[in-house]
Amino acid sequence: MAQGAVPLAPGLSSFLKSLKTTPADPSVEHLIALLKRRQIRNSRPCAVATTALMLRVVGEFKGRDAAKMVERIRQVGRRLVAAQPREVVVGNIVRRVLGLVREVLDDNAGENTNGSDAGRSTPTPHDAMTRPQLSSSISTFSPLKHAHAEPMDSSLHQSDMSDSGELSRRPPLLSSHTSYAPASAAPLVNSLFGLFSQPVDSSNASTPTGQASPDGKTAQALNLDRLAELSQRANLDLKGEVMDGIRELQDELEQSDEQIASVALEHIHANEIILTHTASTTVQKFLLSAAKKRKFTVVHAETHPHDNAATHGILLTGRKRESHMHEEDDQWKPLTAVGIPVYVIPDSHVFAIMSRVNKVVLATHTVLANGGLVAAAGAHMIAKTAKEHRVPVMVLSGVYKLSPVYPFDINELIEYGDAGNVVPYEDGEFVDKIDVENPMYDYVPADLVDLYITNLGGHAPSYLYRIVADHYRTEDITL
Repeated sequence: MAQGAVPLAPGLSSFLKSLKTTPADPSVEHLIALLKRRQIRNSRPCAVATTALMLRVVGEFKGRDAAKMVERIRQVGRRLVAAQPREVVVGNIVRRVLGLVREVLDDNAGENTNGSDAGRSTPTPHDAMTRPQLSSSISTFSPLKHAHAEPMDSSLHQSDMSDSGELSRRPPLLSSHTSYAPASAAPLVNSLFGLFSQPVDSSNASTPTGQASPDGKTAQALNLDRLAELSQRANLDLKGEVMDGIRELQDELEQSDEQIASVALEHIHANEIILTHTASTTVQKFLLSAAKKRKFTVVHAETHPHDNAATHGILLTGRKRESHMHEEDDQWKPLTAVGIPVYVIPDSHVFAIMSRVNKVVLATHTVLANGGLVAAAGAHMIAKTAKEHRVPVMVLSGVYKLSPVYPFDINELIEYGDAGNVVPYEDGEFVDKIDVENPMYDYVPADLVDLYITNLGGHAPSYLYRIVADHYRTEDITL
C-alpha cells in the first residue's frame, strides 16, 4: 500500500472498488458477509451493491442458455436474500434482473414471429378499424383475478328453455383465464371483467405454480424448458442485452431522487407547514426542489435514538454524519441555507403540533404489494396522528423499493436495535425489572397513506399492485 493511503472501511465504497478486480463468486461471498454484519444497510446502498454484483455475475456467465442464466441469477439471489431477509430491496433487484432475461427473450421471440408472418394478409394491430387483442391472462397481482370465474354452461338450461317456450339464452361470456379446477367446481357466475377478452386455447395455458403439468413437470421446470428453447432458436446476444438492461437499472437508481424531486412544486405550496422525519436524502432533495420557488416551513422529528445524529447532520451541513452513500461529491445545501425555516422537535411532540401541519412527507425503507410500507421507527405514530387530524400523508419512494412481497407476518419485517440506546445499562436495577424493545422500523398500513410519489409519478396506494405487476414477472416472485 502506498504511503499515506487510507484503507477503506468495509462498506459500500470498498465493495464497489473490489468488484472491479474480484471475480463473481468471491464477490458474492463478500457481499453476503457485508449484509450479515450490517456494514451495508438501508435500501439505496443495498440496491446499488446488488445491481453491481448482478452485472458482474451476468458478465462472467458462459454460454447462451437462458435457462442456465436464470438459474444462476436465482441461486445468487437466494443466498443474498437469506443473508439479510429484512433488506427486501435485495430480492427486488434480483427479480428485476430475472425479468430482464425473460423480457429480452420475449421481445426476440416476438420479432421472429412477426418476421415469419410478414407475408400473411392480416390486419395490423393498430389498424383504425381493428381493435387490438387484449391480454389472454389476468395478472396474478390483480384483484380482478380473484373475481374472475369460468363461464356458465348454457347447455344446462337448454332443455328448460325449450319446454317453457322462452327465448334462447345469450351465449356465455368468454373467459380470459383458464381454470384448472374441475368443471363441476366452477362457480355459476360470470365476471364482467371478461366481457371483452378473447378465447384462449387450453393447450396454450400455462401450469399454475406448484402444480404439475400432464407430463409431470412443474411450472418452474416448464418455464426453464421454454427459456432454453427460446434461447436456442433466437439469434441474439443474450448476455449483452441483459447487461445493457442492468446498466439502465443502475441509471434508474441514480436518477430516482431527481425524478421524484422534479414534481415537488405540484405537491408543496406556499406558506405550508411540512412535517417529516428521518435523515432521508430523497425527502431533503424533494424539499429543496420545492424551495426554489416556494416559501414554506419544515418541522423535522429527530427520530431518536436511531437517526438523530444523521438528522442533525443533514439539517446543519446538508450531509449525513455517517453517510452510506458512495458518491463522495453528493452534497447539497441544507434547507436553512436557501431560506426555509426548519424546526427540530422530539418525536413525543408530534401529536401536539400536528394540528398546525398542512402535509406530512415520509421516507420509506420498502413498499409492499398491498400498499403498506416499512419505514423508520416513528412513522406509524406520525401517520396515525395525521389521520386523526385529517392531514394528508405523502410517501416518497423509488420504484426499486416496491416489492411483490405481502406482509403476512409483520414481525418478520421489523428489525430491533440495541436496547441500551433507550435505557442505559448503567441503570442496572431498572433494566432488570423491565423488558426493553427498540424497533428500528415500523409497518404503516396502506389506509394511513394518501399518496405515493415515485419516479414514475404520483399513485394511490390501491394502484401500486399495477406497478408491481409491470415490473415483476409472476414466475420470479418465489426465488
